[in-house]
Amino acid sequence: MVDDVGLTGLVLIVYLLAMISIGAVAARRAKTVESFFLAGRSLKPALLTATLTATILGASSTLGMAGLGFSEGLTGAWWLLSGTLGLLVLSFFLAEKVRAAGCFTLPELMGEEYDQRVRFGASALILVSWIGIIAAQIVASGKLLSILFGPSSEAFMIVSAAVFVLYTALGGQRSIVKTDALQLLILLFGLIVVAGRAFQLAGPEILAGTSFPTSEARGWTEVVSLVLVVGSAYLVGPDIYSRLFSAKDPKTARRSALAAALVLLPLAFVITGLGISARILFPGIGPEEALPVLMAETLSPLGEGIVAAALLSALMSSADTTLLTATSIFALDLYKARRPEASERKIMRVSRGATVLIGGLALLSALRHPEIIATLLSAYTVFAGGLIVPLLAGFWRERLRLTSEGALAALLGGGGTALLFGGQWPLLGMALSGAFLFSVSWLLPQSRRLIRG
Repeated sequence: MVDDVGLTGLVLIVYLLAMISIGAVAARRAKTVESFFLAGRSLKPALLTATLTATILGASSTLGMAGLGFSEGLTGAWWLLSGTLGLLVLSFFLAEKVRAAGCFTLPELMGEEYDQRVRFGASALILVSWIGIIAAQIVASGKLLSILFGPSSEAFMIVSAAVFVLYTALGGQRSIVKTDALQLLILLFGLIVVAGRAFQLAGPEILAGTSFPTSEARGWTEVVSLVLVVGSAYLVGPDIYSRLFSAKDPKTARRSALAAALVLLPLAFVITGLGISARILFPGIGPEEALPVLMAETLSPLGEGIVAAALLSALMSSADTTLLTATSIFALDLYKARRPEASERKIMRVSRGATVLIGGLALLSALRHPEIIATLLSAYTVFAGGLIVPLLAGFWRERLRLTSEGALAALLGGGGTALLFGGQWPLLGMALSGAFLFSVSWLLPQSRRLIRG
């Protein structure tokens, strides 16, 4: 007879094998670059909405945000609400423009707006940031599994990383889209199961003393900072854009972004509520242990296995997307842009090799820096500091009289500032990025004319 831990483990093993199997099946259709990276630009609204939602519900929006609910209350919901606001703005104003551009990656879009130098600069900045984001998903997977099965979180990090790297390398976007749809269903079912039990045990105390939209832990300054930093990563996120590029047409891109935002709004409060419940029921635990402990201590072994698979699916559905996004930038914006004569077969080999390489670097980073929210916030701050302003302004480049030199200065100046000082002043990089973009764009052409004159 299978014991309690064995039953939970069996459910997880079945789940992991199912993900690898889906990846192997999808690999048969991932023969071209467009198929591997963009699923043939064929995604319809239901599938696109599912994969967008699953991508967003990663480590920060599950374990991390429950931890925020545990430590600060209902205002922890602002993490996912910030992303949802960015997604709403994207839907109403930019989604159709992004899909209509017909690009493969966000750096390619920036290259279209400015030039190849800006494309390379954006590629480097995103790769650095996104390795940190992949690492955060790996850390969260290790923490989740170690609470269930033992203290060795490092071993579980390695196992979970190996699984999503394998099925991503096999089938690319086609694997990810199919696994994301299944993972989202598992996640939503798991959240319903654990929320029903946790809210019942916590009782009416769950709302006692809660404060929203601000609290002692998070005032308006912190809320606005979070909305700008995290929200902008959803408004101009390379993983989000990879989904929009995969839509079958611009209208599908817009509608799916809106639908995903509407799904995420109530989930922000449900997940934060789980963190508050954990604080009431298990006040002695660490904040980022809130969801796993709720699951392990309040559910049956079968329910525990289902919810564990649900949480693991959330982490892996974000990890696989960010991994493929980083891979596409390496293969298309760095390798192919430098070697335009490379055959499609060669690019596919490079892509699969890059998937393994980037996944390995993220795993090493995860083993060295095992924090979730801190790692993600640092990565988002660097990304937002360098890219947000020049990319958004680039849609109206001619009207604003912007130059490639200005965009390069914004990338380097804003990103570098965020890297050095983002922890203390998270908006400083973004502010300086805008200052560099407009000052260099408007002043440099004039100085050149004076020299020639």
